[in-house]
Amino acid sequence: MIIRGGCNSDFDGTLYQGNSFKVMFQVAKKEFGLKEWSVVFIGMVKAGIKGLTGGKQAFRHQFFKAFAKSFKGQSKQELEKFFHELVTIGKEEVHKELVTRIREHLNRGDAVIVLSGALLPFLHSFIEAVDLDVHVIGTELLYDENGICTGKINTIVNGDEKVRKVEDWLRNAGAPTENTVEIWAYADSESDIPLFQFADRPIVVNPKEDMVKIAENNKWPIFA
Repeated sequence: MIIRGGCNSDFDGTLYQGNSFKVMFQVAKKEFGLKEWSVVFIGMVKAGIKGLTGGKQAFRHQFFKAFAKSFKGQSKQELEKFFHELVTIGKEEVHKELVTRIREHLNRGDAVIVLSGALLPFLHSFIEAVDLDVHVIGTELLYDENGICTGKINTIVNGDEKVRKVEDWLRNAGAPTENTVEIWAYADSESDIPLFQFADRPIVVNPKEDMVKIAENNKWPIFA
């Protein structure tokens, strides 16, 4: 398989302009009972401590672990309902212009990957809702052999892990080793700098002030 071009799009703050943290809490208010909230509360306390010592990404990682633990014992079918509800609430936060840009890549014959640290079932529900025929790489929620959630997640797809995932995908897709693949990367934050540096065509989407300065210093184009 020869890939003429490759496009990677981040999710939170990029393709999805909302905040998946807030949406998860909104749905949890309706769906969770005392048992689930106690698990999340303990996890959020740990996340706060992690955030103080390890920063924003450490907080984010602990947050996802807390929610994953609250899903323990639920089937894939039960969790699909939860993640579909996330998309229903957050559908107004879709970056419509970026969706159009992705369709342009697809029409050119480019391979497109939505690449994010967000939980994989959420990404699948979102991509289905916006009707994009793309590959999806995200943080895996783990299930046992019977399709029951174990309450654990795989490695969070963030920072350098995004680059490793793209490299793995290219190898598995049979991409040639010579320089015939042009990688485009659409993302929004400092945690995406390894991906920007890896890409041939880094494009910064809706950046905050600090990221604007980084984009300008590196001469990376900005897509508002």
